[in-house]
Amino acid sequence: MIVILDYGVGNLGSIYNMFRKAGVDAMVSSEVGHVESADRLILPGVGAFDNGMTKLHASGLLPSVTAAVMNDGKPILGICLGMQLLGRRSEEGECPGLGWLDAETVRFRLEECRGSLKVPHMGWNETAVVRPSPLFQDVSDDQRFYFLHSYYLRCDQRDDVIAETVYGHSFTSVAGRENVYGVQFHPEKSHRFGLQLLRNFAEHA
Repeated sequence: MIVILDYGVGNLGSIYNMFRKAGVDAMVSSEVGHVESADRLILPGVGAFDNGMTKLHASGLLPSVTAAVMNDGKPILGICLGMQLLGRRSEEGECPGLGWLDAETVRFRLEECRGSLKVPHMGWNETAVVRPSPLFQDVSDDQRFYFLHSYYLRCDQRDDVIAETVYGHSFTSVAGRENVYGVQFHPEKSHRFGLQLLRNFAEHA
């Protein structure tokens, strides 16, 4: 069973529906017992970093999620803001992040880039896989995903970068270390590409 964490921030219904479409057993929950019995976890998120961390703490789920991920080794996938929360900190706020990835979240600075790119980065874009990952098994080479963000995770360790995307410059769009994964895009809005990625997380991560 995959548990989509309901802590008051995120696209819960869309993610749940995508798992159903993929034939994967999933549920949306804010119950500690469901976290403890889950096989895998989804950390969704939209909006500001500090608001996300504040609500995650207020939900009462964080101790059980931490135990599941750090002690029991259960796979977790952070989506959009959920990916950014996996790092140590963010330029967007003051709250410390989870620190499960050696990374920090930084804002796009596109004034140095040529052209008329705007922040936020919004719409469809490609990803370039830089190291093998179960997340991309059977994902076709023409894959594209839907993005909507002004900040992105910058990893300290190159080995934690799974895929990169170019928007003015290259940035990490998929990261992972052991059982901790994050994607900056929205797989639940990314049609067949996102469907396959979520299926891969459920079956192979």
